[in-house]
Amino acid sequence: MGTQKLAEPCRTDVAVLTKRLMTAIFTDNPEWTDYTSVPRAELRDGCRQYLTRVLDLLCGEATDPEHDDVAAVIGRWRAEQGVPLEAMLRTFRLGGAIVWEALLDNVEAVEIEPHEIRAAGTAMWAVIDGLSSTLCTSYRNTELEQVRRDERRRHALIEDLLSGRAGDATFAVRAARELNMPAFGPYLVIVADTLPDGRSALAGPETVLAALQIRSVWHARVDTTIGLVSLERRAGAAVLHHLRPLARGRAASSATVAGLAELGTGHALALLALDTLPRDATGLVSLDERYPEALLVRSPDLVRLLLDRTLGPILELPAKDRTVLLQTLAGWLAENCSAANAAARLHCHRNTVLNRLQRISGLINRPLDGQRSHLELSLALTALELPGHTA
Repeated sequence: MGTQKLAEPCRTDVAVLTKRLMTAIFTDNPEWTDYTSVPRAELRDGCRQYLTRVLDLLCGEATDPEHDDVAAVIGRWRAEQGVPLEAMLRTFRLGGAIVWEALLDNVEAVEIEPHEIRAAGTAMWAVIDGLSSTLCTSYRNTELEQVRRDERRRHALIEDLLSGRAGDATFAVRAARELNMPAFGPYLVIVADTLPDGRSALAGPETVLAALQIRSVWHARVDTTIGLVSLERRAGAAVLHHLRPLARGRAASSATVAGLAELGTGHALALLALDTLPRDATGLVSLDERYPEALLVRSPDLVRLLLDRTLGPILELPAKDRTVLLQTLAGWLAENCSAANAAARLHCHRNTVLNRLQRISGLINRPLDGQRSHLELSLALTALELPGHTA
């Protein structure tokens, strides 16, 4: 009852208390207060609502400061306006001090025992603590909602870029501004698998690139993580050199593309390069290193015809025999068709290599010499290394 006796007369002085709080906000350590984004009339109205609610609670007309709708609304508004939470909590404490002074001013006017004054002080600061708790919860929830909303907007923007929308110059300029990336200039698009545990196959690429002052944006999908890396004045190979140690699964890079308008093409090229790697591979490859594999991946029907025409009879042999002949052919081609060098590579005699090559030629019923034969055989051997093909 003592608390209510002290608080009731103050309810008619809310306008005066509001003026005192407004003055205190801008004179008591003003360097800690930043309400520049809040119109003065709106700030005054928020202070009035807050002080009114404090008195309502002290008078028993409201009962739950830790779930108070007024404090929650103030917290949401100020979070949306970018007012620091510390400034809001300081304002609530200043308001509490102003109300406490007003309560003390009423001590002589009402009949109240000393212990009731102490109880009123305890009750009032409990109200301030409860309202501050509600403010913090509402403020932080609003910040979290803003982060999620910004993240959704950012993801939608990147999806639009990958779909080719940046062909519209106006959209490209807006996207560049919002993502803090150049609208023009060379880019790499990088894709990395999502591992079974949900992590990306590239560990922390944005942090590594930022430390090197390389701008990038990373976008998570269900099955891949996509990176848009602005090369600006850097070579793509140099950037990839910094990213390769981060690989803990499959990752691939496009060839260099020009500006945001070509990111959709870059994404398709990066996916193509990724498809050239076995599912259990670990490493980051560039399309520039995988053109033969990429061409083969793009033409699975032709790959089957190529294998059948060039290596079909060999592929039908028992596994051990087949492996020996394929390794011999690969070694011979890798050593520029030198039987002697292939023999050293394969740890056997030169005549053994020649005999195996003669057998291969007989099995496939065609000579092994000649630029066209070398090309077709090399492509066929490359095709056997692609996902979905076995020797």
